[in-house]
Amino acid sequence: MRLIRRSAVLLLVGATLPAAAQDVPAKDTSSSLPTVTVTASRYARSLFETPLSVSRVIADQWRGGSGTGLDQALALVPGVLAQSRSGGSDIRLVIRGFGARGAGDRSNAGTSRGVRVLLDGIPETEPDGRTSFDGIDLAATTSIDVIRSNASAVYGNAAGGVVSVSTVPEFDRAYQRGEMAAGGFGLLRFALSGGIPFGDARVHWTATQSDFDGWRGNSGSTRSLLNAGLVSPLGDATRLGVALYVTHDQFFIPGPLTQAQVDADPSQANATYRARFERRDNRVGRLGFTLEHRLSASQDLNTMFFVQPKVLHRSERGTFRDFTRLHLGGSAVYLARSALSATVKGTFSAGVDMAGQDGSIQFYGLTAAGTRGTDLRDNKREGASNVGVFVSEDLALGEKFGISVGARYDDITYDYQSRINPRLNDVKSFTRVTPKLGLNYRVSLTQSLYASVGGGIEAPAGNETDPASTFGQDTVTALNPLLDAIRSTTYELGMRHLLARGEGLVRELSYDIAGYFTAVANEIVPYRGGRFYFTAGRVHRMGAELGVNARLAHGWHVTGALTTSRNTYEEYVVDSVHYGRPGKRADYAGNDVVGVPGLHFNGSLSWTPARARGMRVQLGVQKTGSYFADDANRITVPASTILSAGLHADRVIAMSGGIGVRGSLTVQNMTDRRYIASAFLNPDVVSNAPVAFEPGLPRQVILTFSLARAK
Repeated sequence: MRLIRRSAVLLLVGATLPAAAQDVPAKDTSSSLPTVTVTASRYARSLFETPLSVSRVIADQWRGGSGTGLDQALALVPGVLAQSRSGGSDIRLVIRGFGARGAGDRSNAGTSRGVRVLLDGIPETEPDGRTSFDGIDLAATTSIDVIRSNASAVYGNAAGGVVSVSTVPEFDRAYQRGEMAAGGFGLLRFALSGGIPFGDARVHWTATQSDFDGWRGNSGSTRSLLNAGLVSPLGDATRLGVALYVTHDQFFIPGPLTQAQVDADPSQANATYRARFERRDNRVGRLGFTLEHRLSASQDLNTMFFVQPKVLHRSERGTFRDFTRLHLGGSAVYLARSALSATVKGTFSAGVDMAGQDGSIQFYGLTAAGTRGTDLRDNKREGASNVGVFVSEDLALGEKFGISVGARYDDITYDYQSRINPRLNDVKSFTRVTPKLGLNYRVSLTQSLYASVGGGIEAPAGNETDPASTFGQDTVTALNPLLDAIRSTTYELGMRHLLARGEGLVRELSYDIAGYFTAVANEIVPYRGGRFYFTAGRVHRMGAELGVNARLAHGWHVTGALTTSRNTYEEYVVDSVHYGRPGKRADYAGNDVVGVPGLHFNGSLSWTPARARGMRVQLGVQKTGSYFADDANRITVPASTILSAGLHADRVIAMSGGIGVRGSLTVQNMTDRRYIASAFLNPDVVSNAPVAFEPGLPRQVILTFSLARAK
């Protein structure tokens, strides 16, 4: 190892019931119901009391893949579109249209927008709303909670959705586990993990090394990651958590192709990207502390602090860029539970979140070999901070009804400076109060109906605030004067239900249906392949989501996640100077929003024969509808249907010395279908041909194998 390395408006159809529900016994007991501990309410709460669309997935659902990207773990969460652009950790993540612009050029490779990502309760999302996935690996992940609702009233900036990843395992005895995955196109991956109890304390760690040659030119990647943690009581009323990771993540970027190039040879890289060896080389560490303290039988105070240094190197758009950044922050949340009357109980929460990131970027020339030149072209400082304060009250009215109300104030500030041309220096702030209101009706212990309305704020990300390098804009200011914060309001209805019969054809059935309508002002739109950004007027998004999870007799298991949506520009006029037509204007009102398919579906059918000693056969299908890559709706990304198959040994086969073994054989894209995995939005047009398309991975066979000493 090299480390010590995503149709109706208000009656609609949402996410698979958290996978924890799969293990609920036939007997209805409140103690077996899943809770959402770090996402929807920022405290432990039953899913059936939560008036938001929330899903949970656990590790058993993603075993058998390459394990490098969140796209594999989030495939069966409706409303979520997660795509790997070239087969590695470079994920494009979209939740109900939020995050769709996180593709293209200008530092977008390997990062997302509009979706807040947490790792063990600590934000991976930067203050400006960008998230990279350097520190997230499925080998170290135990569960993922996903809020598909607008959650800015809880989490602030870039919380159009929330993905909360947990790496904390549950164990009582020491354990060790080794895993290996090997597959086509040079995939080779190793993971070592373990845990040791020290009295009531628990220490755990995972070290991974992932290497992938890639199938397109200039698309290889390598990542080393060490993730470790400690959970320990400090007396009877306090619990300490420590979370640490260190990672080195390097991946090359093959870039977009024209349709003619895709037809001729989809494995080729964009010639310019190849010549420049466009890549990201990220070295990131993070140390975080959480402290949960019970002030009294009805009051808690939870605090968190983290520090995250980053050293980033990029070959991008003809320059070599050195980033040195320090991301740090913390939070404090106060909880008070009270009985307001014999039938009314309340949980009050109030808190503050603070985060800041600062550091320098040095721009150098790029040598013919793609390395850093000796000429310093620019030297910038990029500072960003985010301070948010929120209050919330959750009321339980008897055993059936619940009301949640709250609001949050956020201040996101950018401070950009040029050490070479100080007259570009600028400071800009975006502020917003985002309210929320939710109603929940609990039909039974395992069935609930909910409705909610919530506001949202999303400041433009750092690379979007930097003006374009054409027509002289960047000689005016270091911050794009055309951009304002995205403001949104989401209305939502939903129902979730868990049926555990134990006998008959259907042994267990869970489903979640949800519908939403989101009104967006100041939608940020990428132009010239993502080199330049400005603001559209108004956008409407509406969608229906359905998630189903059914365990049937004779070992059959069916899961599915269906999303249908309509995303349109309501007001949007653009000055076409950015297409080389000065003085012309284009009105795109009524057109589809770029980058968001109107339909996507993921399904899985598996069979575990009773006499097969834990062997499972699984078939999967992923359907992604067509969508437009440009605001004029002239460039279409075609629909695709991708099939997969797998043979899994789920039961641990005991060997001597207390060692157990299990494994899987998976064939991704088993029909070897050609498809487009992602696209640059409003791309460059060269000789009347849009350079937009990023081809998806062909057929890939993956073999996984693990050895473990039983817990």
